[in-house]
Amino acid sequence: MISVMTVKVDGKTCLGMRAELPDSPPLLLIIAGKGFVMCGFLNIDAAEKLGVAAAMVSGVKTFEDVLNAQIKTMTSKAKGFGVEAGMKGAEALKRMF
Repeated sequence: MISVMTVKVDGKTCLGMRAELPDSPPLLLIIAGKGFVMCGFLNIDAAEKLGVAAAMVSGVKTFEDVLNAQIKTMTSKAKGFGVEAGMKGAEALKRMF
């Protein structure tokens, strides 16, 4: 099952996508205006090659987890927006509005 919903970050609206997968945690993605924060299921190297602003978190099961998890890695475009390893997902999204 795939669900799409709004996720509020600092009063702004992001789009949250969640895919339930068999025998595993869900695939999670929160999209802001200029980039997104994704779970570890998605490929940061592919995002880099495509030239998009993306940051990755891991060990998450809910949108709230994504917002509170520390950024593990990010693309160079996300770095250009001020996203850094160790910041929370919510802070990374704020920098990509």
